[in-house]
Amino acid sequence: MLAEAVGGWLANSLALLADAGHMLTDVLAMSLTLAAAWFAARPATERKTFGYYRLEILAAFANGIVLALLSLWIIFEAIQRWRQPVDVLGGELTLIASGGLIVNLIAAYLLSGAHKHDLNLRGAWLHVMGDLLGSIAAILAGLAIVLYGWLWADAVSSIAISVIIIFGAVRLILESVDVLLEGTPRHIDLKTVETAILQTDGVSGVHDLHVWTISSGIEALSAHISHQGDVTHSELLGRVRDQIHERFGIDHLTIQMETLDRETEAVYVCTTSTRCFEPAERLTKTHSGSSH
Repeated sequence: MLAEAVGGWLANSLALLADAGHMLTDVLAMSLTLAAAWFAARPATERKTFGYYRLEILAAFANGIVLALLSLWIIFEAIQRWRQPVDVLGGELTLIASGGLIVNLIAAYLLSGAHKHDLNLRGAWLHVMGDLLGSIAAILAGLAIVLYGWLWADAVSSIAISVIIIFGAVRLILESVDVLLEGTPRHIDLKTVETAILQTDGVSGVHDLHVWTISSGIEALSAHISHQGDVTHSELLGRVRDQIHERFGIDHLTIQMETLDRETEAVYVCTTSTRCFEPAERLTKTHSGSSH
């Protein structure tokens, strides 16, 4: 980062300065990633019953926003240079960018093993990949300046790499928001989960089914399962847990067992001091016309 910042200043290269700027956010992003991973490893408490897993998602969300804002600023600066080209030392630009490429290749390799399964690490990996592509763009711009004298190549390379980074940042932000809103994980089809539960021996019905992500790689499920009165709860619960674990890899389950004759009472329990929620289909079928 320091080498590209100084080199970009001396060579008057926006591409190098842009790459150094991305590396500055890398320092901050990886510090945030490391801090979030450290906090996530702390045990749960009475106040934080799920522990600190969500800090990883918040870190990924923050990284995505920083990436997007920085890229927009670089695009703005590049447009100014496009309109008023300035002298750029192409040889120095190419040499320094080549050194940055080597460093970024090493960093990308170190992060490549886990970024697909950890949203927090994916944020850090996106930062590094952005810098890696930035180094390549800067090398190409330097060669274009040295060989052909195309000073505008510096601005064009900055815009191109910033656009690529913005796409990755937006995707990271959307995935983080989806987790924070407790949306169903993208790799899990809720209808398939429902079908798998219904196919479990002893299950008569399922409702109030929810699947959400606590943190990267940690999914949770809650559901109401109805059964005949002669079914043993513990045995049926064990079969359902095995089915969900084998099919979807979900281990954090909260399941309420209900007999068919007491199902309505178990689903809808409300007092005047609480706010009540019911599945939309149940409201339609059993409480049509009433207000809750």
